[in-house]
Amino acid sequence: MRKKISVALILVYSSIYSQSDNLSQFWNEYAFTKDLSQNWVLEIDAGLSSSSIPDDPNMFHNITQVYLRAWAHYYPAPRWKLSIFYAYFHNKNVPELNQEKPPEFRSALQATYSLFTKESFKVNLRARFEDRHLENENSNYEAVERFRFQVKAVCPINYLKINKIPIYAFASDEVFFKTKSAVSGPDFFDRNRFTVGLGLSLNNDIQIEPSYSREVMPRETADQLVNAFQLNFIFNDFFSNIAKPFKRNKTSVDDGSSGF
Repeated sequence: MRKKISVALILVYSSIYSQSDNLSQFWNEYAFTKDLSQNWVLEIDAGLSSSSIPDDPNMFHNITQVYLRAWAHYYPAPRWKLSIFYAYFHNKNVPELNQEKPPEFRSALQATYSLFTKESFKVNLRARFEDRHLENENSNYEAVERFRFQVKAVCPINYLKINKIPIYAFASDEVFFKTKSAVSGPDFFDRNRFTVGLGLSLNNDIQIEPSYSREVMPRETADQLVNAFQLNFIFNDFFSNIAKPFKRNKTSVDDGSSGF
C-alpha cells in the first residue's frame, strides 16, 4: 500500500513539474526622488530585466525588458500615500507575453496605507490599478487593465551593521488580476509574487536593496515559475536642491521602493 502511495505521489509531482516552465531572471531598477514640499514628491525610475530560456539557465541570457517611469506622490496624511505614474516599457521578449517586441505604454493610480508602525517596524498595504496599452501583431494597441494588491513588512536589523551602515529586512506578497487580451493572455488571475530582501542605507540619500522574488503564474497550458534576483538603487533628493527649505519629514508609508 505504501509503495502504491509513493508511486502515485511521484507521478503527481512529475506531472506538475512537467507542466511548469521555470525561468531565472535578473531585475534591476534605479529610482531618483525629489521632495517638492511637505506633501509632494517627484520620482523618476528606470530599469531593465534579463531572463534565462528553457535551453540556457543563465539569468543574463538576454535582456527582455527596459522601462522608464515618472511618478508623482502625494501625502494627504501621515499614514497615506497616493501616487500616479506614466511609463514606457520596451518589451523585447517578455516570457509571459504571447509575442515578441510588444511596446507598452502604462499609467497607474496607487494608494499605500501604513497599517502598523512600531519602533520602525512597518506593515504597509498597497493597491494599484494599471492601465496598460500593448501593441499587438496588427500594430494596434490593446488595452489591458490590471489590479495589484500587496502586503509588505519592513523591519530594521539593529544587531547587523556593516561599517555602521543601517540594514533592514523586508518581505512582501502581491497578487495580480488582469483583463483578457491577445498579447497578455486570457487568464484573469495573472500571478502571485513573493519577495524577501535586505536594504542598506548608505546615508540619508542612498539606499541599496538586493532581494529575491518568486513569481507563480498559473496558465492553462503550462504554469510559469520565475525565480528572480533583484537589485534596486534608490537615490533620495538626488535632483537639484531648489526646494531644500520645503524638505519633507519622511512618514511611515515610505517603504523604500515603488515596485515594478
